[in-house]
Amino acid sequence: MSRRPVFRGQTDGAENSYAAMPEDTQNIVLEEGGGEPERRVNTQEKTHHHHEPPTVLSSFKHFFLSSPIITAMLVFVPIGIALGATKQNGTAVFILNFLAIIPLAKLLGESTEQLALHTSQSVGGLLNATFGNAVEIIIAIIALKEGLVRVVQASLIGSILSNILLVLGMCFVAGGIYFPVLKFNSTAAQTSSGILFLSVLAVVMPAALKVQIEEDVVEAKLHIHNITIGENGTLTGEVKHHETATSGMSLDSKLLLLSRGTALVMLVVYGLYLFFQLHTHKHFYADTEGGEEEPVEMTVVMSIVFLAVVTVFVAICSEFLVGSIEAITEAWGISETFAGMILLPIVGNAAEHLTAVTVAMKNKLDLSIGVAVGSSQQIAMMVVPLLVILGWIIGQPMSLYFHAFETIVLFMTIIVVHSLIADGESNWLEGAMLLAVYLILGIAFYVL
Repeated sequence: MSRRPVFRGQTDGAENSYAAMPEDTQNIVLEEGGGEPERRVNTQEKTHHHHEPPTVLSSFKHFFLSSPIITAMLVFVPIGIALGATKQNGTAVFILNFLAIIPLAKLLGESTEQLALHTSQSVGGLLNATFGNAVEIIIAIIALKEGLVRVVQASLIGSILSNILLVLGMCFVAGGIYFPVLKFNSTAAQTSSGILFLSVLAVVMPAALKVQIEEDVVEAKLHIHNITIGENGTLTGEVKHHETATSGMSLDSKLLLLSRGTALVMLVVYGLYLFFQLHTHKHFYADTEGGEEEPVEMTVVMSIVFLAVVTVFVAICSEFLVGSIEAITEAWGISETFAGMILLPIVGNAAEHLTAVTVAMKNKLDLSIGVAVGSSQQIAMMVVPLLVILGWIIGQPMSLYFHAFETIVLFMTIIVVHSLIADGESNWLEGAMLLAVYLILGIAFYVL
């Protein structure tokens, strides 16, 4: 029950209000002297300071000085770019640009959040959805332009797995150390996992279609001709000939057609989800933690300027990073799949990983899940279909057909995560389970 303030000139009930104060508050009031109730109220009023509007100078200070560690890591940006321009020592180029993108990703996110604070809730949510995975998008676009379709596919799957296993697991462990039971909005979490299930269906369909077509072709050939198995034990040549003769489309063409049509549907569904989240059912995603509203620290113009400048540097460093993947796979003896699945997701997600774990330690699990699962949603339902469409435009065979192992891993992972967040509660042991799954997958992709 809240206590009503006592103002100057109000005598009735003043003693009762003073008596209702906690003992430590009474002591402070007594030390201040007479006029206890009104003096106390005035003291409280003086503690509320109006936040000054940001200026160009304060924007610069916030951008560069709000996080000293991030600012110090910016030294890797010019070094990485300079070394990348020389096109020597690919391993060093990869490591330095890897380290350079981490602070740039943090600053890119900060600029986006500050710009979003100047807009409405709906527009701000759309900005965060658009630029939330800007680093992953830039890296994927550059790799796709270079024809590294397998690296793009691996990095996208790796980002999803990293968010819902590594990040979410670390959040549950970090929060569980301080709080025995971690509670969060189960309705919003189940809606998010439902969206992820839809994305898995989109990935499973091309794989299932390929298996079905190959089985039908082999069965048809066995009924029509006496098949002779080649030296390698496959019927690949016969299968492709039969496809072209009967339908006029190769298997790859069918997979691309299915992927591009599915990508368009996924983009529409993601747009509907944003409308659901930001308009019709925004109460599901309202802040229930009781935290204070984040202050505006940067002007609109400076937010846009910083956003543009950081994006340019991210693009430059990402180009050198992608260009050195072949060098590090040879030097370290790892596959392109491992580099895409494990290494590249760390680059784009490092800053938001830290944010999610930090707020989890304050028992703000709704925000942590929003960062981890929400980022996976954006990648699965927005970034992946956009890259399929982009590949269509620039003539790269980017499809939703992933290798069987990756498809099965993604499907099983989302089932595990859904089962853990369905009840709206978690603890450190469930976090340890998610981390164990990610570790097992890391080993599997290393030996793949």
